[in-house]
Amino acid sequence: MIIDVHAHWGPWFFTMDVAGLSLAAMDRYGIDVSIVSATEAVIYDAPAGNRALAGFLATPTAARLYGYVTINPRRLAEGERDLRELLPTGRFVGVKIHTDYTGSPIPRLREALALVAEAGCPALVHTWGASVLDLAQVCLDTPGLRVIAGHMGADGHRYAIEAASGCDRLYLEPCYSHAPAGRIAEVVAGVDPRRLLFGTDSTLIDPASAYGAMAAADLDPETAELIAWRNAADLFDIPLG
Repeated sequence: MIIDVHAHWGPWFFTMDVAGLSLAAMDRYGIDVSIVSATEAVIYDAPAGNRALAGFLATPTAARLYGYVTINPRRLAEGERDLRELLPTGRFVGVKIHTDYTGSPIPRLREALALVAEAGCPALVHTWGASVLDLAQVCLDTPGLRVIAGHMGADGHRYAIEAASGCDRLYLEPCYSHAPAGRIAEVVAGVDPRRLLFGTDSTLIDPASAYGAMAAADLDPETAELIAWRNAADLFDIPLG
C-alpha cells in the first residue's frame, strides 16, 4: 500500500504534457491513493481550480484520488467559503497552501492556518530552507493545527529535523527536485517515524525521484510501512480495504 500525500491534478505552465497523467503515473509506480491539489488553484485561481477538481473527483475515474482545498492566504474569504462548500463532500481531506506562488511567507499564514485548524483537517504547506521552523512555530501557536511541511524544507532538511523535534503536530513530506545523498536517512534517524509521510510532487516531478530517495535510505520494514501509507491513512482518516 502506498499513499502519495503530495500530488497534483491538471496542466502546468511548463512546456510539457502532464495534464491527466496522475492516474497513469500512479499505475506505473504502484501508488494506491494520491491526495492532489489542482494546479490551476495553486498557481492562478484558487476557487476556480478547487471547483474544477471537485468536478473531477466526483467522477468514477477519480476513485483513487482525494483532494486538497487550495487556499490563497491573501483571499481568506474565498478560502473560508471553499472550505465550507468542499470539505463536506468527503472528497477533500485537507488544505494546500503554496507560500511562493501566493507571495505569502509562513509568518503571514496565521489567519489562513487558523481557518484550517477550525476546519479540523491537515494542511500541506510549501517549505524551503529555514521556513520550516516558522511553520513549526505557527503550528505551536495555533491550537489543534496539524501541518505537513511540503518538501521538508528541501535543502533545509536539517531545519526540518529541528522543527519536528519541537512540534508534535508537524509532519514531514520529502519530495524534492534534487536527491542529496543521505537526506532521507538523516531525517528518519532524527524524527519520530510516525510523523513522516510519502510524497512525490507528481505530476510536476516523476515519482521515480521520490522512490529512488526512499530506496537509498534502506529503511527497516516497519518504518517503511509507516511512511508509505500508515501515517497518512491515520492523519487524513482515509478508509482502506
